[in-house]
Amino acid sequence: MQNRSPLIGTVISVNVAVGDAVRAGREVIVLESMKMEHPVAAQADGTITNIAVAVGDTVEEGQVLFSLTPGDVAADTTPDMTATKGERADLARYQERRRLTTDAARPAAVEKRRDKSQRTARENIADLVDAGSFHEVGAFGVAAQRQRRSTQDLIVNTPADGLVGGTATLDGKPIAVASYDYTVLAGTQGLINHIKKDRLFAFTEEMKLPFVLFAEGGGGRPGDTDSHGVTGMDCMAFSLFGALSGLVPLVGIASGYCFAGNAALLGCCDVIIATENSNIGMAGPAMIEGGGLGRVEPTAIGDIDTQTINGVVDIRVSDEAAAVAAAKKYLGYFLHRHVEPKPGNDDVLRDVVPEQRTRVYPVRDAITHLVDGADWLELRPNFGIGIVTVLARIGGHSVGIIANNPAHLGGAIDSDAADKASRFVQLCDAHDLPIISLCDTPGFMVGPEAEKSAQVRHFSRMFVVAGSITVPWITVVMRKCYGLGAQAMAGGTLHGRYPTLSWPTGEFGGMGLEGAVRLGYRRELDAITDPLERQALEDKLIAAAYERGGALNIAAHAEIDEVIDPADTRARLTALLNAAPPPQPRPGKKRPMIDTW
Repeated sequence: MQNRSPLIGTVISVNVAVGDAVRAGREVIVLESMKMEHPVAAQADGTITNIAVAVGDTVEEGQVLFSLTPGDVAADTTPDMTATKGERADLARYQERRRLTTDAARPAAVEKRRDKSQRTARENIADLVDAGSFHEVGAFGVAAQRQRRSTQDLIVNTPADGLVGGTATLDGKPIAVASYDYTVLAGTQGLINHIKKDRLFAFTEEMKLPFVLFAEGGGGRPGDTDSHGVTGMDCMAFSLFGALSGLVPLVGIASGYCFAGNAALLGCCDVIIATENSNIGMAGPAMIEGGGLGRVEPTAIGDIDTQTINGVVDIRVSDEAAAVAAAKKYLGYFLHRHVEPKPGNDDVLRDVVPEQRTRVYPVRDAITHLVDGADWLELRPNFGIGIVTVLARIGGHSVGIIANNPAHLGGAIDSDAADKASRFVQLCDAHDLPIISLCDTPGFMVGPEAEKSAQVRHFSRMFVVAGSITVPWITVVMRKCYGLGAQAMAGGTLHGRYPTLSWPTGEFGGMGLEGAVRLGYRRELDAITDPLERQALEDKLIAAAYERGGALNIAAHAEIDEVIDPADTRARLTALLNAAPPPQPRPGKKRPMIDTW
């Protein structure tokens, strides 16, 4: 039996001699072609009878290389030149490099995190994603400091160049995640981890993955030496991450110090979750001092109280474990848009609004009784407190809820509340969550002081944003529905694309009814000199105005679509949500972006 060459090449090894007994598959001759080795094996059991080439010979395709006489072979008498003994060297090297990227390889760094009651980057990611689902990108990167440090030093002390990132699943749904590693050069942004972020952001855009960013760190890193540039301002990370806004849900988590570039990325996120020990600022102590503004402690910059009251932080939590839990809950509304519904507390809704029409009540109680399982997630509770913004489920559907807060300014909408509501509506529309509006407002805040906050622009934002959305907007009037503020809570009009409902307690008017009477009937009232008689007329006119502006009379004039029993609210909303057409897949964004403010 002749064995021929499969290609043109040069003989670099002959592993048998004439008379050797070989088994089928044994490597007999090795050829080299285009710098690659091609083993030629025996095609059957037998004895080598002829070797037609020698090392160094150049052979043609089809040329005879050796011959053998087929036959039974008791044992292969030639040594196995390809046998591998023990672990392969390349695999062993890989395993050691992989080990050096883990927390176990850096016990001192881990202990420092424990001393601060914080977790490592890898621990936070492991807590967030499904077990075993994380696939890291760029794990073997090291700091770009080879001109000042040894390679081994960089491998040991700057694993992943301070950024752990990759893809994973959460509740079985694919996501992307990245975490700055504060144990590596204080979580600063280096050349290599910028490249890694760019790659990860590109993957995220291509695969349309929700993104979670743990943003602890000190911003740009001045100590990298291996760059060909000067400023690093040609990096793509901020542009690429900003472009994800409106395409996929973006969740930012801050714990500890989060300054400069880290804070800039955090601020791009749809929602910011921050722990009690957070300090968030666009400049850290070094930059502040460098700007000639004095020395400050990092803990004096953007503490959690400041950043919660001013609206930077959406969700305030105790620690990293709670932050991860909040991120999971938040993303659940987007990853699972419809789940098995849970009951609300329908009958209790009848007593939410007091019979005494001027008595305040906790609007969050209404939300708790209305939504599935009394379970919801509030965003920015300490900012713009005249409007409550909530993610929840009604009839199993993920929804966004905006509700006036009558305990603040009687439910009047000020500039901060208008901004808060407008941005929340953008968030819901970008990711196809229907909006439920619970209206109880006397209108926009009025007065000279209020106008100093640029109300004209801030209030009008509610109309402009509402006019740009396509998701269902369903309004339920719980009590007051007055003027332009109420129209804004209804998406601009009581005759929107979806029905406007009211509870029997609803009261309507172009402005507050007391004020309307006093202005509209000023001449008649001023003409009465007797204070008691004047008050009696005013009370009569106001009572008549309330009768005209009551929900049943407004429905009789078809200015709203229906008056409902408060206990039927969940059922009516669920029916409308079930009937609404589901969002259709689209190749790109629905909105250009979600306003960061």
